[in-house]
Amino acid sequence: MSVTDRGSALVEPRLDPRGIRFSAAITTVVLALVLLSGSGLLVLAQSVVFAVGAFAGMRFAPYGVVYRHLLAPRLGPPAEREDAAPVRFSQTVGLVFTVVAAAGYLSGLTVLGVVATAAALTAAFLNAAFGFCLGCEMYGLLARLRGTAAQS
Repeated sequence: MSVTDRGSALVEPRLDPRGIRFSAAITTVVLALVLLSGSGLLVLAQSVVFAVGAFAGMRFAPYGVVYRHLLAPRLGPPAEREDAAPVRFSQTVGLVFTVVAAAGYLSGLTVLGVVATAAALTAAFLNAAFGFCLGCEMYGLLARLRGTAAQS
């Protein structure tokens, strides 16, 4: 899985949607544990997971690495693949929410931590349970808005 060159833009390989949902399921569990424990350090650790996916690329995202090495070899090839760019964007959105949550918990603003964690948990759960990626939908909406603004 290497980054491929399509013109001047570097593009990541397309992703197995089962791996994306697996990652969302682990994230759901982690964020539920954060809500139960109020742990700023645990949500900060989840922030690091999001940061790796957002900035280093989905190829290096920790939960994706676990999926590729432990689960994917036991499954057949995916019926379809998804673009990595919307998923990286959603990792960035998750990073923002979890950094805000960590700041809330660690500074004593517990309500801020709970609200930000709950928002991130909701998005992760929607992806894990239903395959609905809220961040990916936001990415598509922003892309359409940019395309409309560029054509005006």
